[in-house]
Amino acid sequence: MPSRQIQWFPGHMAKTRRLITENLKNVDIVIELLDARIPRSSKNPEISSWTRGKPTLTLLNKSGLADPGATAKWIAWYRDAGAFALPTDCITGEGLSAIGPRMREILTDKIRRFQEKGMAGRRLRAMIVGIPNVGKSSLINKLCGQKKARVENRPGVTLQKQWVTTTAGFDLLDMPGVLWPKFEDKVTGENLAATGAIKDTILDTDELGMLLSFRLLALYPKLFCARYRLDYDFVSTLDAYDLLEEVGKKRGFLMSGGTVNLERTALTVLEEFRSAKIGRISLELPENVTTAKEDGENA
Repeated sequence: MPSRQIQWFPGHMAKTRRLITENLKNVDIVIELLDARIPRSSKNPEISSWTRGKPTLTLLNKSGLADPGATAKWIAWYRDAGAFALPTDCITGEGLSAIGPRMREILTDKIRRFQEKGMAGRRLRAMIVGIPNVGKSSLINKLCGQKKARVENRPGVTLQKQWVTTTAGFDLLDMPGVLWPKFEDKVTGENLAATGAIKDTILDTDELGMLLSFRLLALYPKLFCARYRLDYDFVSTLDAYDLLEEVGKKRGFLMSGGTVNLERTALTVLEEFRSAKIGRISLELPENVTTAKEDGENA
């Protein structure tokens, strides 16, 4: 991936910040969605400061695509930080039924105060936040039992706030997905691009395919080699360019003269990673995180 700094339109972030801070008073709890494959990279570092003071439930979404062992480590990491987290997946349904009970557990004291004021039937209200393409709209539709939010497999679909009523006994205030104005950490950019949080047109597809292939070989060699019929002893000696080229050869993505179509190969690796055809894979583990403070402080 090019080493250039990736920047985003600051006006969008300012508008979302204003929407979030102005509407905090209207909700009881914040639900933050992260991508279970990249919990650290998919967390907008600004959101914790915008929602400070509100209880937060973190959902590690798309858990059906992530390594279950890695997700379990992340859940334990949040618990040790004094925070609340659940794995969720809108396709398999994992964790969806636990959202309401966990919210009520977190808000036990507030619910008791409601009861003391004669408001025992009051529905809980939650604000749902997260970066683009982390699955907010899909989650809302699952919780509502019908299509309420527009869903597309590309970032930046939800552009304004919307209230929706769920069948789980609480109401949701959906906020636009927003990335931070700029980030300089190269791995964060690679992770966001690999999972589709960044539009594919922003980054060089060939380079991203090379980097992702190289990382997958290092992290999940058996899964990667099995998917593309690779000899590990051979491909482990290759650089990123030659590795992607070998994948293309195995898939038969050849152009005239026998040259490998690297773009087609890169797109294939990206699509098969994103759809878990290679296997359930996580690109981040909590042992690589130095502190849990910012994630636990809102709990």
